[in-house]
Amino acid sequence: MHKSIALLKCKPGLSREAFIDYYENRHVPLIRSLLPQICGYRRNFIWPEGAYINEAAAERDFDVITEIWFADQAAYDAAMALSALPEIGGRIAEDEENFLDRSHTRMFVVDEHISDFS
Repeated sequence: MHKSIALLKCKPGLSREAFIDYYENRHVPLIRSLLPQICGYRRNFIWPEGAYINEAAAERDFDVITEIWFADQAAYDAAMALSALPEIGGRIAEDEENFLDRSHTRMFVVDEHISDFS
């Protein structure tokens, strides 16, 4: 498996509920239709209350941690090539403008290690 993680920030003025609703009901179906190479897609919406943040830590500048899985490097590369096309990337960017503060977007490719506690 090949995985990427994105740290995304809600558009200013949008409530948490509206942010989650738009992401789940509008953006997710769009992404799934445009990038069929994705084989797993998880959104982890931050609960600001009760979070542990060290006093020396930088201020949190994201509202959701998105995880996206691809079967392999080739599938990831194919998805990135599609998203680089103006007709695909443009649709994604246009939709993101409706609910994200895109100036804070960060995406990383990661090595996922899972511990089995069973």
